[in-house]
Amino acid sequence: MSACDFGLFSAGFSAGRQPLLDKTYAGWYNNLPGSREKEVARVAGKEEPKKVIALNREARHEYFVMETLETGISLAGTEVKSLRAGGVNLKDAWADIDNGELILKGMHISPYEQGSIFNRDPRRPRRLLAHKAEIRRFAQELKLQGYTLIPLSLYFKHGRVKVELGLCKGKKLYDKRASAAARDAKRDIDRALKQR
Repeated sequence: MSACDFGLFSAGFSAGRQPLLDKTYAGWYNNLPGSREKEVARVAGKEEPKKVIALNREARHEYFVMETLETGISLAGTEVKSLRAGGVNLKDAWADIDNGELILKGMHISPYEQGSIFNRDPRRPRRLLAHKAEIRRFAQELKLQGYTLIPLSLYFKHGRVKVELGLCKGKKLYDKRASAAARDAKRDIDRALKQR
């Protein structure tokens, strides 16, 4: 009797070789069509473009953005479906640190139409997911007078909802005028260079 009689080398197994189909979940998933390409693209440095859901355009007009941080956000299923439909408003939103956790307040997510009893309060506080060291560093920065945490954008990255949070300082009226003048001057320079 040989090993072949017992079926040890059948179905893709051979002496010294790996099986054609790995029996683990990761092996099964990686053998599906199209799954390897995403993994190879990520390793090769080709990032999938992030799908922007909402921008807080007013934030960059009203505040100086000193530093940014990408965080995750804890949401209910119907809230994610509503985000995919574009039902979100960041205009009046801000973040605060309560008991060592980042909390996003004032963001409005419209109730999902097919959500019925599973819909949550549209303006409920939502927990942001960040490392403790980052939260501690931002807590120290917030102790400085005039600093606040403002969500700058909300987007999908690899299927997960992310929030770009900015450490901001409020602008005075003359700062806004100076920013507008600098923007106009840059536009004029670009226009002049384009005509050359």
